[in-house]
Amino acid sequence: MKLNLLSCDAQRPDKRAIAKCISEVSLSIGESLANELTEILLEGDAVDIEVDDKNSGSALRALRKLDIDYEIIE
Repeated sequence: MKLNLLSCDAQRPDKRAIAKCISEVSLSIGESLANELTEILLEGDAVDIEVDDKNSGSALRALRKLDIDYEIIE
């Protein structure tokens, strides 16, 4: 499943937690790329990631917990 991460609405976003979440739920994103994508997301630009269909429910819950708005592409 492909997700488009749109924005983070948390008052004080936890960059480490967001980067860790992205690297754990995505199929092929490592820690350093997750850090870069977190910075891009927090600057206000959308980020595309791909999530394993088996883990999609827990991935979406984790993103909601971090106040990350997303849309499902596929």
